[in-house]
Amino acid sequence: MKKALICGISGQDGAYLAQLLLDKGYEVFGTSRDAQMTSFRNLERLGIADRIMLKSMSLNDFRSVLQVISKIEPDEIYNLAGQTSVGLSFELPVETMESISIGTLNLLEVIRFLGAPIRFYNAGSTECFGDTGDTVATETTAFHPRSPYACAKAAAHWQVANYREAYNLYACSGILSNHESPLRPKRFVTQKIVSAAVAIARGEQTGLRLGNISIQRDWGWAPDYVEAMYRMLQQDQPEDFVIATGYTASLEDFVAAVFAHVGLDWREHVQADASLLRPSDIAISRNSPQKAKEKLGWAAQYLMPEVARKMVDALLNPALLPASGGQSANGSTPKESQPSSLGAGRPT
Repeated sequence: MKKALICGISGQDGAYLAQLLLDKGYEVFGTSRDAQMTSFRNLERLGIADRIMLKSMSLNDFRSVLQVISKIEPDEIYNLAGQTSVGLSFELPVETMESISIGTLNLLEVIRFLGAPIRFYNAGSTECFGDTGDTVATETTAFHPRSPYACAKAAAHWQVANYREAYNLYACSGILSNHESPLRPKRFVTQKIVSAAVAIARGEQTGLRLGNISIQRDWGWAPDYVEAMYRMLQQDQPEDFVIATGYTASLEDFVAAVFAHVGLDWREHVQADASLLRPSDIAISRNSPQKAKEKLGWAAQYLMPEVARKMVDALLNPALLPASGGQSANGSTPKESQPSSLGAGRPT
């Protein structure tokens, strides 16, 4: 039985990844700074909390990381920890950099120090590419981060590459585009939109204020994306991969899809709020999953319009909470019949 250690198991990706690895027969360990005090609500929602061995570990403390990894002796480590909100990173830049960059460095250094054949996955982000405009970002596209979060992710990415090249570690980064699910907390704009639309439809809320809804992103489905993480650590050689749907749409499109699914016209309920604008932002993000399709046999199962509807359905009926996994062996075509019907979105 393989052992996997998931740092950041309490988050959206950590919970779905834990579920996936349990289904594959892994012994799964998860960490948080204080495992006795942390809420593992996402694990409970998926019904797997009692199947995970939880440990306290501070990623910013080398000795803490060393002690936990030495005791568990994992075959695979998935680093999903750190401050995960782009917006919040402007308010907490130091904490964001430390939690992502130093945490990643400590994990790499412990693996190097122990000399154990541990395979290491690092959660990267397409935020590192910055504005792509009409260019479609690939694994060789230069980074131009436009937030403290993206700067921290870029630093962690190059730390992983350096340890892979300098010490021959099996270490790789998944450069992931935006991916959503019902496990997203409400501070993320997608869940904020879904929650507001449902509340407005029920007569519990009167309106919704948003910042710049003209931004364009590649939104995927989180249970799909953890499958890509797993596949990256099953390759003969470690490589970095862009993980995305290849379909870019505007936030306005996302809003329209969510409100339409509850029978509302978003234009009657959404107002612009300049106070919600970020100091700097990415106007357009386009990303190519071609390498992942060719080498991992992975392709996104759902495009943005279906992701939006699935998030609404899960809020209306919690029994619809999705499971992870479900990829075919050679990838598949995303399950969205008319992606071009939502205005600015277009395949990339």
